[in-house]
Amino acid sequence: MSVKTLEILEQLKSLTANETTQLVKQIEATFNVDSSTPKLVRIGKRDEDEIQPQIQTEFDVLLVSVPAEKKITLLKVIRTLTGMGLKEAKYFVDSLPQVVQSGLDQEAAETLKQQLEETGAVVSLK
Repeated sequence: MSVKTLEILEQLKSLTANETTQLVKQIEATFNVDSSTPKLVRIGKRDEDEIQPQIQTEFDVLLVSVPAEKKITLLKVIRTLTGMGLKEAKYFVDSLPQVVQSGLDQEAAETLKQQLEETGAVVSLK
């Protein structure tokens, strides 16, 4: 360290807690910095998030479309899967795209997707 830096450091040691707080606030205002969160900590945290990608554990089964000739078959499947009445299931199928079920694990979502695709429907997982 330079002599000048050592002198400043010695002067800082003699400050009271109140004087130190005021000095920090003045330094932050003068140099437009924030001493409350060190940048190295934020960068390290961001790097950890990038290294460990988030694995999706819950899926929504989205019914995208159905051919007109397969609509009745799909209505039966939708009624079975959701417990809807005929009128509700018809409205559901007429107003696609719709989420059939949400918050499923991957295996259950894939099984449901396969059941719907067997009727000729176009299905996606989100």
